[in-house]
Amino acid sequence: MTAPQTAAGTAPQDASETAPQATESPTTGPRTTRARRIALGSTATGFGIRWHPSPYLLLGGLFWLLMSLAYWRVPICCDFGQHAAVVERLRDDLLHPRHPMADLPGDGSAYYSPYAVAQALLAKATGLAGWQVVKLSGPLNLLVLLTGIARFVRVLTPRPWAPVLALFAMVLLWGTRMAWWSGYLGLMSMTGNLGYPSTFGIALMFWAWAWAGSLARTPRSVWPYAGLGALCGLILLIHPITSVAAVIGVIAFALPRFRTPLRWALTGLAALAVATTWPYFNPLDLVGDESVDWIHRQLYVDMPQRFWLAALGLPALFVRWRRDRKDPLVLMFALDCAVVGYGWLSGHYTYGRILGLTLVPLQFALAIELTAPRNWGNRRAALAGATALGAFVGFFQIQAGAVVPRTLDPIGFDQPPRWPSYAWAAAHMDRGDVVLTDGYRPMRSLPAFGVNLVAPAWPDASLEESVRNRRLREVREYLDPLSRPATRAAVVKRHHVRWLLVAPYQRLPAEAVVVSWSAQTGEVLARVGPRATGASHAHAHAHAS
Repeated sequence: MTAPQTAAGTAPQDASETAPQATESPTTGPRTTRARRIALGSTATGFGIRWHPSPYLLLGGLFWLLMSLAYWRVPICCDFGQHAAVVERLRDDLLHPRHPMADLPGDGSAYYSPYAVAQALLAKATGLAGWQVVKLSGPLNLLVLLTGIARFVRVLTPRPWAPVLALFAMVLLWGTRMAWWSGYLGLMSMTGNLGYPSTFGIALMFWAWAWAGSLARTPRSVWPYAGLGALCGLILLIHPITSVAAVIGVIAFALPRFRTPLRWALTGLAALAVATTWPYFNPLDLVGDESVDWIHRQLYVDMPQRFWLAALGLPALFVRWRRDRKDPLVLMFALDCAVVGYGWLSGHYTYGRILGLTLVPLQFALAIELTAPRNWGNRRAALAGATALGAFVGFFQIQAGAVVPRTLDPIGFDQPPRWPSYAWAAAHMDRGDVVLTDGYRPMRSLPAFGVNLVAPAWPDASLEESVRNRRLREVREYLDPLSRPATRAAVVKRHHVRWLLVAPYQRLPAEAVVVSWSAQTGEVLARVGPRATGASHAHAHAHAS
């Protein structure tokens, strides 16, 4: 049986959670009941209201400090160089940036989002490098994320410990196999992606969900609906795949209480208006784009091992469904699963990017039900015990190395990636120089320093995939030990190549002049082109060995 609806149009969590909501009115403003004061961290005394920090403020603040330090200690790796390169291109030309990783036009690149433009403006104002701005963005993104989580949970329940449990469930209850991907918010993954647009998009997503929940509970004038739509449009521009989960959450709140369809329609129109008027790219052009589906197919590999601990939230989600068939967390989870399933069945594996966000309804439902005052008896005790055990397993099996440095590690936890720095190579290059390399790490790191690749590492909407693949073939042809000098000279001339970076096992062409090498990796930096004179090939081999 569906739970009875309150006057505001939402199903009560329980009697103690319904009472505070009923005290809010247009004339008295925000509710001032004891439950709300507890949630905000204040108590009433004979001399007025005395503020004291809430559990979430204390523990969330400690988490912010710990994760900011953990994120800062991880060197440039993975997608970091790509996002730093975007800032560098915008800093060079804010209105008409070049391709993020190559000396090519950048028109239509989805990387040039409002988030990236704001980072570039900060870089221009302060003189900071792109990689420094991305690093500094991590703590700021985390702050927006933590406040968004608090606001979203308080839309669902006023219990002061619920946001705390939701946060720790979100970062610990994943699985026992590494899940490292942009937009995944396990402890380990966060050490690499806090500064990415995906994290900021997810942070805004929680604010959008909280906003939608507030409007579903208390309908208002048209402007808040338009504002919510503008926020959803901003999320679409910042990180398109995150916007799918964001819109699902808004729908989960709006659909069951669809009493003001015209106002909710205004939300959709405002989102489209914001998204389609952005001058750098049109996100609607990305619909049906299959260029990155092959990359995301691996998201569907080993799913049970990567996510099974989040299944601890299924009993809590079931309890909420029994209480209210239209519960927003239940609808959100069902719609997320439908999108993930569509990605698998259709071959558009990019939709699997919301897998990490599909866990949120499970994790948050678990946190809310465990902090609710109702008594489940033995079932609740068993669920609480299983949750504690799951958090323990998740932390020590996968996540601990994110916050425990190797020097303090008594066990030998898995640590975040520690890629070698390529600052030694970039120090010899000028901004805009073109480097030829096929190394996995240098291709993803060097653009962070303002230089270009012959062949970009990732697909981009501003470049035809056939052109990128042709350039990749040319790089392989150049580095082929059997390649002819004329073939190599044509590649250098065609792409204005100035530098060559090769691994120790790769043959260095006769025309290359060694400039530097890495004692850490053995990689060799050599100059090619018209000015590549003054060193011997034997000298190059001596450095390479």
